[in-house]
Amino acid sequence: MCRIVKRWQKECLIHTSEPFLELILCETIAEYNFKINIMTIKTMNKTVKNVLGTASVFIGSLCVMSCVDSPCQAQPTAAPANAVVSSGLVDLTYAAETSVNAVVYIKVTTNSKTKTVQVQDPFSDFFGDFFGFGGGGTQRRQIQTPKREGSGSGVIISSDGYIVTNNHVVSEADELLVKLNDNREFKGRIIGTDEQTDLALIKIEGKNFPTIPIGDSDALKLGEWVLAVGNPFNLTSTVTAGIVSAKARSMGANSIESFIQTDAAINKGNSGGALVNARGELVGINAMIYSQTGSYTGYGFAIPTTIMNKVVADLKEFGIVQRAQLGVKGNDVSAYIDSEKAKGNEVDLGTVNGVYVAEVVANGTAAEAGLKEGDVVTAINGKEVKKMAELQEAISLLRPGDKVKITYMRNKKKETVSVVIRNAQGNTKVLEQMDMEQFGAALRPIDEQTKQQLNLPFGLEVVAVKKGKMEEAGVTKGLILLQINDRPMRTMDDFDEVVKETNRSSDRTLWIRAITPSGKKKSIVIDLSE
Repeated sequence: MCRIVKRWQKECLIHTSEPFLELILCETIAEYNFKINIMTIKTMNKTVKNVLGTASVFIGSLCVMSCVDSPCQAQPTAAPANAVVSSGLVDLTYAAETSVNAVVYIKVTTNSKTKTVQVQDPFSDFFGDFFGFGGGGTQRRQIQTPKREGSGSGVIISSDGYIVTNNHVVSEADELLVKLNDNREFKGRIIGTDEQTDLALIKIEGKNFPTIPIGDSDALKLGEWVLAVGNPFNLTSTVTAGIVSAKARSMGANSIESFIQTDAAINKGNSGGALVNARGELVGINAMIYSQTGSYTGYGFAIPTTIMNKVVADLKEFGIVQRAQLGVKGNDVSAYIDSEKAKGNEVDLGTVNGVYVAEVVANGTAAEAGLKEGDVVTAINGKEVKKMAELQEAISLLRPGDKVKITYMRNKKKETVSVVIRNAQGNTKVLEQMDMEQFGAALRPIDEQTKQQLNLPFGLEVVAVKKGKMEEAGVTKGLILLQINDRPMRTMDDFDEVVKETNRSSDRTLWIRAITPSGKKKSIVIDLSE
């Protein structure tokens, strides 16, 4: 029987229709007291079957009412000693009111541009097959892209104007307009972006901006209340509430991910906004939803602050993330076991949790540590790793040159090894963001006259050279860059992208195919690691 039912403001006296049973409902400030006066045992024995059902339904209904407002505690089973029992409703007003001022609206403008694209030849399938040349022909065409505008959210993390948002919000921006909750507007500039984690750091100029204290996403618990703060559908300063549905979720959207899953409503425009705990602390950056309609269906995902803190620190200091890599390819142990069972194979690795090592990358950290195919990584620096997302998160907190302790299972026996972790290049050197200042050259797409004179479909002309990597490699004014690492050089975006990709790869070398103004072909090599 539920003893404490509900608080009322006046007393009630309820009599049953049976002479033997009197139910008195007495109200006090704390509870109802139920008193049952049994007249005679014999009388009860005669009528108990008729009355017990009626009384129990009545009392049970009161218990249900009480369980809605004040959960009834089961009497026979006590909670574990270390269990935290929450009483009453969670007050989220403080978290909402403080965090909303530090979440900004970001308007992104992408200017109109001329691009060369590959398009399907509409006549190739018909005439190609008709004349026996085969179909599938393509043509290069120049198109003018329209001016585009988009929007997202961001979180002010320092009073001097540093703002965290998503890479996909600002990656193609030519202009950034940042609007605060008090309607002040500022022009923003990109400090750095990181495609692998989908994070970006931008800045506005000023002082004493409102901020959110940064919390520890590792301390989040399943079922804990959180708020999603952002600007969905241009509805600025919107706050929605939900719980933490899962942690270390992998969705295959980014190469490095360990999402916090929440059922707080997240929609288009929420990207880059804040995920806040009940204390008003930032615990994640809202990044994506899972939906078949494009709108919220109960599954939102945020990048934890553990990953955010490292990325932001690197972008502020270096302009590029100093990314450590373990140097293994694999999958969750549970997924590996399931795949083997599907083939009819029985697997016993000595554990059902961890990351199964399918391949060890040559010259990487794992190779140096002696890991082999078939090993299972179970912990990094003493912290348990149950799946790939947790391994990625643990490694993402490290910089090349840090010492790491790897715990793994081999032949069902636990092993531990310590090693200095490396980057993708297989060393511990600091990577620098490459820009045209370091290359010491100014480039521009070749004009139509040059295309006709040299019979070239595209190319980037060197219009100026000063001291830098280009000059050291022998690049001179007037040289036309045709390809770099087999990528055609049609626009400056092509150059920027290939430099960015090469700078992150294990082979930091630019292989350049070029032609002089006289038509002489040249090959040039630039080593970015020097």
